[in-house]
Formats: sequence, structure tokens, C-alpha cells
Amino acid sequence: MSQEYLLGVDICTYSSKGVLVEKEGNIVAQYVVPHGMDMPQPGYFEHDAEGVWWHDFREIVKNLLIESKINPEQIGGIGISAIGSCVLPLTEDGQPLRPAILYGIDTRATQEIEYLEKILGREEIFRQSGMYLSSQASGPKILWIRNHEPEVFQKTRWFLTSQAYLVYKLTGKATIDAYTASGFAPLFDMQNLCWREDVASYITPIDRLPQIYWSCEVAGYVTDKAAVETGLAAGTPVIVGTTDAAAEAISAGMREFNDMMLMFGSSIFFIVKTAALIKTRHFWSAPFLEKDTYAFTGGMSTAGSLTKWFRDQFGYREVEEEISVGKNAYQLLADLAYQSPPGAKGLILLPYFEGERTPLNDPRAKGLLFGLGLRHTRGDVYRALLEGVGFGVRHNLEVMKEEGVNPARILATGGGTKNMLWMQIVSDITKISLSIPRQQIGASFGDAFMAGVGIGWFKDLTEINRWVEIEKIIQPDLRTHEKYALNYRLFLSLYEATKPFMHELSDALAGQDVI
Repeated sequence: MSQEYLLGVDICTYSSKGVLVEKEGNIVAQYVVPHGMDMPQPGYFEHDAEGVWWHDFREIVKNLLIESKINPEQIGGIGISAIGSCVLPLTEDGQPLRPAILYGIDTRATQEIEYLEKILGREEIFRQSGMYLSSQASGPKILWIRNHEPEVFQKTRWFLTSQAYLVYKLTGKATIDAYTASGFAPLFDMQNLCWREDVASYITPIDRLPQIYWSCEVAGYVTDKAAVETGLAAGTPVIVGTTDAAAEAISAGMREFNDMMLMFGSSIFFIVKTAALIKTRHFWSAPFLEKDTYAFTGGMSTAGSLTKWFRDQFGYREVEEEISVGKNAYQLLADLAYQSPPGAKGLILLPYFEGERTPLNDPRAKGLLFGLGLRHTRGDVYRALLEGVGFGVRHNLEVMKEEGVNPARILATGGGTKNMLWMQIVSDITKISLSIPRQQIGASFGDAFMAGVGIGWFKDLTEINRWVEIEKIIQPDLRTHEKYALNYRLFLSLYEATKPFMHELSDALAGQDVI
């Protein structure tokens, strides 16, 4: 039977998505599984790997096969991406020993970061890893398990991340791509693309870490056991895969050096494809998906999670209308924000509801709404929220430029691109154009293409232009940009002015049940 299809699956923070794609790029079936996220205490964010990741993967495959009516033997290759960098301790037979500790939004390992910086030297970590330690780093989270859950640490055979876990379940092979491995600082040697023996004694023996490959390489093949559990054909090639953001960049059409993917998901994440490894003090730099390509990356801790929070807490009218007449609650809230002028009548929001990643790298940062008066409406507050994320994007771009990175083209992707008001706000604030691809399936689309590269259907990732077309380009309004000047200046100043109070509050509430 001829192999005509590629399978891509992506595990996100609040949902999992899968897609079956023909070689020509036509989508024949897609499926989404929503899921939640556990927050056992402030600063702790977790997923049940078996109950969320593996469950969702099996549900997606089952429904894709039903919808498409294709024979599993017709699937030529499988690509998987997922949220990174997560930490999941596993037994030899692939059983999770605790819930997975999630990426940069989880800030539990602050003390471990301080310890590693003291023992290894902050600047030495930077020299070896290409980045300073932050809540995004997996090394301190592994050390947190060693310190706080020694019984789990002793039983651990593998410390894997999200997509690596799924690849392991399918193939029995413990692998990780070089791009994702860079998030395991300070364990990863950026120059030599290997694990660092010299720091292993402080964190974990390196034989508990997966083998490093390039993202499109074939990790292994679907085992008989996995075939029974998933409905896939035994022997189907499975590539190593990568994080959701990197796969999303491919889905968006990233192909040339200095292309930038700006992803509006539950958080903001961006990747700039570069020809060389760039040393940075505010962002992260790493090998990318293929040999001789590199990624200059960063991200904000909250974006879509803020709009969800506002909808859930203050959008009860819109949610009721969504339930009763089918109107989208987010669109109804955007309609309210449309009625508020640029600058939200003087409201300024700092979007640091769960700390902040780049360029602040401050896990103790807090959210702030400044300028409230009796005349303000929910629409003003919601617009201030959208603008606050836009100011954060601008801050990242300006600091990035100071470090010598100036993107030539910005590809906007993710669920947030459905909100055209938000896209226009970001474009106006930053004074940049946003190119939005026609296909907004997400990272799973890129996963499928990467699988095609892995099995030899495509030469390399630059051929993604065969699958991707730009649908619209959002142009900035220069007059509106000027209107944001004061609010942006105050946005930057408010963080610096309130940072001591943010940290004092964070320290006082550490370990408490409310924050």
C-alpha cells in the first residue's frame, strides 16, 4: 500500500492538536482535544503526562483515522511537538513518577537557580550554555526534584521533556533534539552539542538524559505495543521532533535567515532564524532544527492566558451570550475593546501575571493595572490588557535590536492572530508589519512537514514554502503609534518603580496558598 500521508501532533498548554496532511500540503483531517493545567500552589504548573499528553495523542490519532478513513499503513511518517522545556521523570518502562513540571511559567526552582549560579558561576553558565538561568531552564527543575522529592529522583531512569515522552512511548527510544536540549541549561554544552559531564554531579547523572539528535532525524519506529494502543501501523517512522514553538515557526513559513516567528498562544514566544549562534544576555540562543542553523529566541510568560483569565473572571455576560446564541465570547470582548481609544483612556497594564521571561527574566514580577478611574469600563480594561502584551512585544524587539538582531520579516501565528484588533494594536505599538499565514492549524502542520523531511519526501525545511501562503499583512498606523509613546514610556517606568514591591510581595507570599 502506497504511503501518501504525514501525521503531525502538537501538545499545547490548554489543548492538543493533530493533523493528517497529503504530500502536497492539503489537510485531509484535523482534530483538537482540550485539556486543563494543574496549579497545585502558586508558581507551580503541571501536566499529567499519562492523562493529558498520552491520552490526547491516542484520542487524536483515533479520530483522525476515523475522519479520514485512511489505512494507518498509508501514513509515511510521524512528527510530534509539545510544550518545552518540561521536566518529566520516568521509570525504565515509561511510567511517570510525578506530574510533569512545565516550562517558564513554573517558577518553583528559584532557589536552585541561585544555588547553581553560586556553585558554577553565573558568567560561566552563560559562557557554556549561551544563556543565563531562568524559570525556562530545565536543569534547576531537575535539581528541585532531587532536593524536594528524593524518592522520585532515586527511581528515575529518564528525565524527558514533553515530545520526548511521546516519542519514547511510541518507539521505546529516549531522544531529544538539539533545540529542545538547549533548554536543559546548565546541562547542555551549546558549542559541542552534548551534555556537560562537569555539572552532572550537581544536578543528575547524564545517563538519565536522552540522546541528542537533529529534529527531523528518525528517532525510531512505532512498536507493536504502541501500535495496539494507538491504532497506528507498527514500523511507522517517528522523527525526534521539537518544541511547539519551533514547529509553529515552520508552520508559519519560516525559511530564510532573519525570518521571525511571533507566536500568540497562551504565552508569547518568538524565534529568529540566524546563521550563527548569538551570545545574548537577555534572550536565549540555541542550535535550531537543522545543522548550521540557529535560533535566537525569547518569550513572555502570559498572552492568551491573560485573555482567558479576563473572559473567565469578568466576561460572564459574553460567556452567557456564547452559550445562548453561539457568539464567540472573545470576539464580543474585542468588540468592547474597539470602543476604547488607543491608550485605553490612560490605563496601563503590566502583563506579568506569572512573572516574566524575556527581556526581564524576573520570575517574581507581578501584574499591575495603573491609572484606574470611575469612568473606565470593562472594554477599557480589556484593551489595556491587549496593549500591555503589545508593549511587552515592543520591549522585547527593542532589546533584541540592541543585541544585534533585527528581523527582516515577522510571521505572526497562533490563536491570538484571530483577534484582528489585537494584531493591529501590536503592529501600531511596535511600528512593524505582521505577516499572517493563511494556514493557522498550528505547530502540528509543521510537525507533519518535518516528518516529510525526515523520511526524505522533502530536501530540507526551506521547502516549507510549498505548503505555506501568506494570507494578509497588517500594516502599522504611524499616527496611532505616536499616540502610544507616553503609555509605553510609563509601561517601562512602572516596572522599574514597582519591582522592589513586586519582589517583597512575592517573597512574603512564597509557599502560601494564595497569591
